Amino acid sequence: MKKMLIRIPQLLFILSSFLYAPAHAEVADRIVAVVGNEIILKSEVDSRELMTKMQYPQLANDKGLSRSILEGVIDQKIILAKAKIDSVSVDENAVSAAANDRFKMLSARFPSRSDMEARFGKSSAGIREQIRQELRNQQLVETLRKKKSNGVIVSYEEVADFYRKNNDQFPEMPEEVSVSQIVKYPAVSAAAKEAALEKIRQIQQELKSGADFAETARKYSQDPGSAKLGGDLGYSRKGEFIPSFEAAAYALKEGQISDVVESRFGYHIIQLLNKEANSIHCRHILVIFDRSNADSQGTVQQLSDIRKQVLNKEATFADMAKKYSDDLASASHGGAMVLNGNAAEYYPLNALRPELRDMLAPLKNAGDISTPQKIVPPEGEVFFAIFRMNAIKPAHKLTLESDYAKLEQLALDYKNRKLFNEWVDKLRKEVLVRVLD
Repeated sequence: MKKMLIRIPQLLFILSSFLYAPAHAEVADRIVAVVGNEIILKSEVDSRELMTKMQYPQLANDKGLSRSILEGVIDQKIILAKAKIDSVSVDENAVSAAANDRFKMLSARFPSRSDMEARFGKSSAGIREQIRQELRNQQLVETLRKKKSNGVIVSYEEVADFYRKNNDQFPEMPEEVSVSQIVKYPAVSAAAKEAALEKIRQIQQELKSGADFAETARKYSQDPGSAKLGGDLGYSRKGEFIPSFEAAAYALKEGQISDVVESRFGYHIIQLLNKEANSIHCRHILVIFDRSNADSQGTVQQLSDIRKQVLNKEATFADMAKKYSDDLASASHGGAMVLNGNAAEYYPLNALRPELRDMLAPLKNAGDISTPQKIVPPEGEVFFAIFRMNAIKPAHKLTLESDYAKLEQLALDYKNRKLFNEWVDKLRKEVLVRVLD
């Protein structure tokens, strides 16, 4: 069990360690393994072992570390070969953009570019290309991993068995809270909608004239989370997008670009990259609505009226969230907060943003509801919300009875890793692998 739990993390840090090999290390280079038609050199393993020890000092005296790293490199090459056979693709423009960002971060660590080139024994172009290739490999591996985990579930018996076998490894859980919210964005004026529509139509015309979608997204999209990635939203399961966006995306054929699609956020143009039974991979360009002249006072009054009705027991908070909240992800769960894409019932209090913790501080008891709060996110639109404290759970050890949802996710993650490792082991039998002493 423990070996299976650590195997994937080993592969992950192997993927990121190549940059830091000493440029002038005196190593008697030789071939240590052959994977199909590719070779693995001792210098490659040694440089990754050095960086691993720098990142994880506790492994410095691990006599089996070198062999573990070699096995990880072998797995990586096998997975990448399978990705090529299956014609798995990545957004090359997004990879290049990410490589440029990583190169800039790396350059900032050195007094000059010549110092950096001397340290790595390569030109700047060579360093940049090596970064790009490694990021591309990571994307290919991650894409295959997600495809393999699609549709995997765990039963109660599997969760219980996972809990029994790992109970002594679980840390104490910090104080947690269960919170629901009703979110309202101020109404958009007709003029703001018209301005956004005109802009998205201009972008649409550029695409019809042959402009590259990813480059156009980086140039124009106002979605801060995906614009720098060429609009790439990654793989998403059904139900994760708002209805108008999801309906338009699932109606597309692979490679097809949508007409203009309206959502609460603004106007979108969507391109479908890949579609599975219950998930899609798409990218988009977003032009948001200008809400600077929106009706904030009316929004605060509406939330105040909703709060009053719930406190007077004229309606439930969950029903009002489903009816009125503009945050569809939480509204579909009766207002239960969704953080980082997860709709868990409880969240660690210390995992919430400080601003949100301050807003929740006055809510001391289950059933307390805040007054309307103005939220100014670091990126995106200003909105208003009211919050309900559903329950407060003190610090405690994980148990099946009180923490089943968390244990279920941990068990699912473990099962996905196990299945992926078994798949890699099966691939090993299909590829000639020779390890040389």
